[in-house]
Amino acid sequence: MFDIEVLKEMKLSDLQEIAKVAKINKYRSLKKDDLVYQILDLQAAKPEVIKSELPKEVAADQPKEKRARIAPKKEVNQAPKIKKDLFSKPLKDLPEEEVIPVATEKIVTETKATAKNNVLPKPDEKSPRKDFKNKKPLPTKEATTEVIPTTEKPTTESTAIEIPQNDKNLPKNPNFKANQNNPNHPDYKKSNPTEGNNGNNGNTNKNPHQNKKQNFREPDFEFDGIIESEGVLEMMPDGYGFLRSSDYNYLASPDDIYLSTSQIRLFGLKTGDTVKGVVRPPKEGEKYFPLVKVLKINGHDPQVVRDRISFEHLTPVFPTEKFNLAERNSTVSTRIIDLFSPIGKGQRGMIVAQPKTGKTMLLKDVANAIAANHPEVYLIVLLIDERPEEVTDMQRSVRGEVIASTFDREPQEHVKIANIVLEKAKRLVECGHDVVILLDSITRLARAYNTVQPASGKVLSGGVDANALQKPKRFFGAARNVENGGSLSIIATALTETGSKMDEVIFEEFKGTGNMELQLDRRIANKRIFPAIDLVSSSTRRDDLLLDENTIQRMWIMRKYLADMNPVEAMDFIHDRFKKTRNNEEFLISMNQ
Repeated sequence: MFDIEVLKEMKLSDLQEIAKVAKINKYRSLKKDDLVYQILDLQAAKPEVIKSELPKEVAADQPKEKRARIAPKKEVNQAPKIKKDLFSKPLKDLPEEEVIPVATEKIVTETKATAKNNVLPKPDEKSPRKDFKNKKPLPTKEATTEVIPTTEKPTTESTAIEIPQNDKNLPKNPNFKANQNNPNHPDYKKSNPTEGNNGNNGNTNKNPHQNKKQNFREPDFEFDGIIESEGVLEMMPDGYGFLRSSDYNYLASPDDIYLSTSQIRLFGLKTGDTVKGVVRPPKEGEKYFPLVKVLKINGHDPQVVRDRISFEHLTPVFPTEKFNLAERNSTVSTRIIDLFSPIGKGQRGMIVAQPKTGKTMLLKDVANAIAANHPEVYLIVLLIDERPEEVTDMQRSVRGEVIASTFDREPQEHVKIANIVLEKAKRLVECGHDVVILLDSITRLARAYNTVQPASGKVLSGGVDANALQKPKRFFGAARNVENGGSLSIIATALTETGSKMDEVIFEEFKGTGNMELQLDRRIANKRIFPAIDLVSSSTRRDDLLLDENTIQRMWIMRKYLADMNPVEAMDFIHDRFKKTRNNEEFLISMNQ
């Protein structure tokens, strides 16, 4: 038989083996204390099962260190002596609590029905749960519980099993079972946590699957390093920044990526830098996708970009390399521009046009010719205050980055988009790239700056603020060819003769800033001759740096010939000649005829 001390000192696996042989239901889902009480209850209700089956199974599963068979003989011999000593004493010398364990033994010998109704309450648990793991089971006690039922042959099963337990436990703690059965004892309520369960000690855990869920931890999925993203940096006043997506025209969007202040300082990042890196999902309390690792900055290694020279300190020179607009994807418009007003890398060009002269179509032809013949150039088409259908047409027909802000947007968005596009172009030029910005139109951009600009008190004619044109000039003046570096070319359209005095003032301010001018004539467009270019008024400064000597000589002869004609006749003559030749070299050769 087992007492509660021996059971508590046993391991949980040994207790489960005892419960398995005793056929206790759901013994694997019970805790150690509940399993001990279940075995004690079964021992009280069915002592014959404990006597006949349990010792064999437990003895087979015990480790080798616990199979000491020497101690039981001494215990068996000492048990009768203790028995004589106890019962040889008069009853008055014994404490009152010693009589109570005898009453408990009588309760144990009751029938099954009475045992189920009178379940023994749990004893006092003085030691915490951690002590059970540290304590090793005593071989002498276990051997005593195993050998005594087999060596002695009592007349009744219950007395033969239970009396050696009393003999062993009474000298040590005579009040042990008295505390267990005394409801008035102060530790009675603490030692009976299942007092209110109506005697169902085996069902203390109503849901056995509840503990199993705690054993399984939700897997932690790591998404770091899976997502790579790219965007243009926009710095905030507090020092951190966000990577804006070109899909949203570099405005605030759900695709924004957060960059910390330490990352910006580490790599020397500035507004407009195109950063490519590894992104991780936001954690609890985070709103944005943070950048974990920087892979590329403006297409270069981060270590190289750190030592770059600022755009303001780069040396601007005249354009020396011409864009070939007369080869692949060329049209009559691009061939005429390539001869009469060539565009070089770093050109600051202006297309001066009246309404309905085909300037948007001309800009589209130039964009397609540059994209086809110069794949090394980063092409940006910036549409400010334009019609939505023209934006869609430009996006579908041009192989380049199209950034637009339609006329139904606020002027603040026009200004913000233009600023971030300009900063992006500057950062690319700092890293040695060739960038081309096709702006349509600079007049509407100046209008937006004039609307956003706070009133300074000085207003020019047409309602233009005195300080409003400073930022559009800074935008247009950023175009330059860098010595021993990249280049930024800006080809912008300017509106004239719209009936607005403001447009005239804006055009007059930008008139002398460019180094290439292409003028369109409404009279030529009315004749349905496209491109409607005024050839005599269109020219490029220092075109001798872009064209070879033979071509320059022939163009001077051509210009002298066309100077005697009016713009419509000149364009009609050139248009017919260009249609009859396949390229510009063939046209120059045909001039001898």
